[in-house]
Amino acid sequence: MTGQAAAPPNRLDAAVLKIAGVVVLGAIMSILDITVVSVALPTFQTEFDATYAQVAWTMTGYTLALATVIPLSGWAADRFGTKRLYMLALLLFTLGSVLCATADSIEQLVAYRVLQGLGGGMLMPLGMTIMTRAAGPERIGRLMAVLGIPMLLGPIGGPILGGWLIEAASWHWVFLINLPIGAIALVYAFFALPKDNAESSESFDFVGMLMLSPGLALFLYGVSSLPETGTITATKVWTTMLVGALLVIGFVLYSFKPKHPLLDLRLFRNRNLTVSSISLFVFIIAFMGAGLLFPSYFLQVRGESTLHAGLLMAPQGIGAMLTMPIAGTLADKIPVGRTVPFAMALIAAGFFTFTQVGTDTSYWLLCGSLFVMGLGMGGTMMPIMTSALRTLTSQEVARGSTLVNILQQIGGSIGSAIMSVILTSRLNGSEPIPGLNNPRTGEPITEAGAAIASQHGQPMPVEPSVIQRGLEFVADSFATTFWVGFGLVLLTFIPIAFLPRKRQPARLGGAAVDGDGHIDTPVLMH
Repeated sequence: MTGQAAAPPNRLDAAVLKIAGVVVLGAIMSILDITVVSVALPTFQTEFDATYAQVAWTMTGYTLALATVIPLSGWAADRFGTKRLYMLALLLFTLGSVLCATADSIEQLVAYRVLQGLGGGMLMPLGMTIMTRAAGPERIGRLMAVLGIPMLLGPIGGPILGGWLIEAASWHWVFLINLPIGAIALVYAFFALPKDNAESSESFDFVGMLMLSPGLALFLYGVSSLPETGTITATKVWTTMLVGALLVIGFVLYSFKPKHPLLDLRLFRNRNLTVSSISLFVFIIAFMGAGLLFPSYFLQVRGESTLHAGLLMAPQGIGAMLTMPIAGTLADKIPVGRTVPFAMALIAAGFFTFTQVGTDTSYWLLCGSLFVMGLGMGGTMMPIMTSALRTLTSQEVARGSTLVNILQQIGGSIGSAIMSVILTSRLNGSEPIPGLNNPRTGEPITEAGAAIASQHGQPMPVEPSVIQRGLEFVADSFATTFWVGFGLVLLTFIPIAFLPRKRQPARLGGAAVDGDGHIDTPVLMH
């Protein structure tokens, strides 16, 4: 028969929260792992007698594995079912983590990190799909607020956890910490996630895979190589970026031909998804770039330990925790175009303080600014993601979440590369110290390099005035780079201005659902 369905409850019930718990556990492992491992890079250099360029591959290899597998997750979720695939992703990630802890060489560690990335790349898009289907679009804002906790707190908690594990135990525990969490998440997922409803009729787009996955991996490899080379004209940067971009462009032109493309770009016909995706992409570039700079300032300019630098970042997480639940509730009731600009204004206000940093800027001022930024971040990213997905039908959610996660991955890589290149090029402009060379490379040590080394307890045979001059140069380099980040934050206001300012019906199985969860279009009830 046909008729009007009863309104579903607006609050998140126990069944939905139980499913959300599984997804949050997976997200915590995947996101924390990125920042925790970044803290351990100097330790890897010592343990494996490797250069920074070699140990950086532990991050790059993981990123490239993510980029390769994310496009496959939408098709695989429909073909094999989200529960089976999510449990497989958890198993791969946990197994990769354990293998990383057993690595005897940097080459082994990089290989095991790739395996870890294959699992980690599927956790976020699958998790978003599972949660959206569980709650329905009328409650997606609240649910995204739950998922947003690990996404925003990962960059803050990672340095604290990584620093503590390395100091209290050993670098192996940076990876072994995932074993108990992964085992709990696997058991939890087996009992909590609903039975799969796989669609076996959809064919796999092999041609699309041969273009998109290698294209993304090559492009991100070129972008990730920018900080090491310092210039886009380096052969391994521009050639890989060009080949990767050509493959991605080729996929875009091809993707409208098959009935079931690997990545469904037809979804961008949905204006709401398009505007939200562009807003999210620009925001991620600014946010990830900033996330790299803040702890680096505390480490290199102020001479803080990794643990203390992580603790100084805590106010940002506290601010995000305060506003995120509120923003999630508002996203289900008020158009995001009316709330996100105010949240972005808070981010811009907090960020501006860092454009003025020096060698002795007040910690109270910096931590207060990070808190204000956290308030804004809690009200920005997840509402935008909510806006992107809430107008999709249940059949489109897996493909839509895949699109959103690819944009996040590309935006994060671009943001980190931009900030690293600008900061590195500025630091390279420091004056060399006559007669003082690096014993490993033979290159002259600059005033900035001597200042950073002295901040970490390495004695330098130079006058204190040289160290102070170098330290001021480093601080000024950070301030200049922060100005670029501030400009990217301001740039985000342009796409945000086009976010919906009127209430739009959500979609549930193809029928329109208003903000209170009432189905407007009669649907067939079984």
